[in-house]
Amino acid sequence: MTVPPGGYAWWYVDGVSDDGRHGITVIAFLGSVFSPYYAWSGRKDPIDHSAVNVVLYGRPKAWAMTERRRGSVARDATSLAIGPSALHWDGTVLTIRVDEVTSPLPSRLSGTIRVRPAGITPGPFTLDAEGRHRWWPLAPSSRIEVALDRPSLRWNGHAYFDTNDGDVPLEDSFRSWTWSRSTLSHGAAILYDVLRRDGSRQNLSLRFDPDGTPRAIEPPGPAALPPTLWRLPRATRSDDGRASVVRRFEDAPFYSRSLLSARICGEAVQPVHEALDLDRFTNPLVRLMLPFRMPRTLR
Repeated sequence: MTVPPGGYAWWYVDGVSDDGRHGITVIAFLGSVFSPYYAWSGRKDPIDHSAVNVVLYGRPKAWAMTERRRGSVARDATSLAIGPSALHWDGTVLTIRVDEVTSPLPSRLSGTIRVRPAGITPGPFTLDAEGRHRWWPLAPSSRIEVALDRPSLRWNGHAYFDTNDGDVPLEDSFRSWTWSRSTLSHGAAILYDVLRRDGSRQNLSLRFDPDGTPRAIEPPGPAALPPTLWRLPRATRSDDGRASVVRRFEDAPFYSRSLLSARICGEAVQPVHEALDLDRFTNPLVRLMLPFRMPRTLR
């Protein structure tokens, strides 16, 4: 994959433990879309702004995201290394080895995460009318094994794996979106509501069999959610028009990730949900806050 100037690519994994006590997100970025350094540089060299973001939810909690330069990135058809962390796909299992330093309080976050997809979906979806942004929900039905050394943590659970790539910055094409993924008794469901920069909207309501076979479903009814601590508006969808927040995972001025309770495809589920406001992200004051959580290496 070639990432053009101004563009980006990322690989995203989230997982929730079977007992509901723990969660994790891992995102490997080339052309880190939320990087103030990439924006301030004029976005000339996306590979010079790469990072692995690792977040633990529950106890212990942890956040790590160090932006690294081009010389710290190595990749081929099946592997991607960014600094001391790396992802490798062997055809059946995605193995992620992380070795990062948390922020704002520094501590080591290291260990191995394995994602075992039940199946792989056929291909990507386009999110904008011009075809400049692509989303591929590679493995909506997956299992995850978390084995961390620092902190010491072991658990198994359900997981999701996707990738996004684009030719221009997200904020050029979109104002906001909400997204959720739900594990069903047979497969998974994804709800994706996009508000584009030109005011048009796109809804993707999809159900996936365990082997990755997709089919469109009727969009569930809108369901209100309370605003976040940063007063970020958010909403979702549910069969009965009702949803609630079970756990707050991440709460930032322009972004939130939560675990919800809702009803999707006739089942009571706990979706992993995110809300993104790109108008807020472009606020200069918000960008000045980001280096506090996203340090950048000097070389």
